[in-house]
Amino acid sequence: MTRDSHRPEESASPAETAPPDPVRTAFDRGVVACGRLAAWLVFVAMAISVYEVIMRYAFASPTSWVHETVVMLVAVSFAFGGPAALASNRHIRVKVLYDSVGPVARLWLDRFNDLVAFLFCAGMTYAAYTMFWDASHNPLGEWQLERSGTSWNPPFPAFVKGVILLALAIMCVQSLLHLIQSLRGKPAPKVDDTEGTA
Repeated sequence: MTRDSHRPEESASPAETAPPDPVRTAFDRGVVACGRLAAWLVFVAMAISVYEVIMRYAFASPTSWVHETVVMLVAVSFAFGGPAALASNRHIRVKVLYDSVGPVARLWLDRFNDLVAFLFCAGMTYAAYTMFWDASHNPLGEWQLERSGTSWNPPFPAFVKGVILLALAIMCVQSLLHLIQSLRGKPAPKVDDTEGTA
């Protein structure tokens, strides 16, 4: 008997055993990959926040740029969370009716949901476009980025509004592709909502 035979079997962590979230299209797969990169912006925001605390309280030399940068980074990460959730079918939904009907009715519910999602995302994309236009042009129609108005005065407000426009445009494309798939009879992938629960 070897020494290793007395060791209990090591179980893999849930992250190692859980399959990746199902996606409906190759476009969704790319969105999920980009969403994972965008999630690291929160870590960057945390790191520079720690830097600010050290500079402020250890060296009495506070920065003028950390607060606005942290807000911008978290806003960008949050904006890209929408497309990532839609890509992996992890958006918030009430499934009482959906789970109580058969596969044919579920497919029609998918079609209805995808149509409503597309119309909503299209309307929000247009609203975000007008918001970004106002933030990137002066009343004469010339290119002029909206700035924060602080002593550092970066053009982060215009940048964040541009990111919101991009995120909503991505969601508009996603929901259109989802609608096309459901119209062709391909149902939305199932997601295990009990994952991570005891």
